[in-house]
Amino acid sequence: MNDVIPVLLLTVCAPLWIIFHYITKMKTSKGLTPEDEKMLTDVWESTKKMEDRIQTLERILDIESPTWRQRHE
Repeated sequence: MNDVIPVLLLTVCAPLWIIFHYITKMKTSKGLTPEDEKMLTDVWESTKKMEDRIQTLERILDIESPTWRQRHE
């Protein structure tokens, strides 16, 4: 009977503990890190600036050369 307890711990409890430990670690690490959030914010701001620049260029082209869109379709 005394030999059953260590075997039970090693074959059942230890693997379950390891599995649940790493599942918990995976769940907590799924979120964005502060560095990732900063990078995402910077990319978003750069994208918005580029979009504004493209719209400005299109307005200029519409005034300077009204048929430019037809030539590039």
